[in-house]
Amino acid sequence: MPFVNISLLKGKSREHRRAIADGVHEALVETYDVPRDDRFQVIKDYDPEELIYDEQYLDIHRSPDVVFIHITASATRDLTQKKALFKAIADRLGVDPGLRPQDVQVIIASNERADWSFGNGVATYAV
Repeated sequence: MPFVNISLLKGKSREHRRAIADGVHEALVETYDVPRDDRFQVIKDYDPEELIYDEQYLDIHRSPDVVFIHITASATRDLTQKKALFKAIADRLGVDPGLRPQDVQVIIASNERADWSFGNGVATYAV
């Protein structure tokens, strides 16, 4: 069960934002063994003074179209799956909504399965 936070600058259309969310989810399904109906995402857009980033960090040239995708997921995936996910997200967002790969930053935060409660006050995956 990944939980996805998507952050971008204000001013993007509803379709643009939805294309990002859909592209991230499809990449998770394709590369990260996520069931299609396992979708939990939050999209937040910020004023320019609220989304601070280095436009040239690591010699990657970012534009105002930059999007930060923070994925929290159980620590059950290997490096090969993580690399495949990064590429799939950048590729999909390149097609729709047309983002440059330099503007797609993905962060994965791993945790334990017992850290999740899907409701009812129960540690859903705790055994």
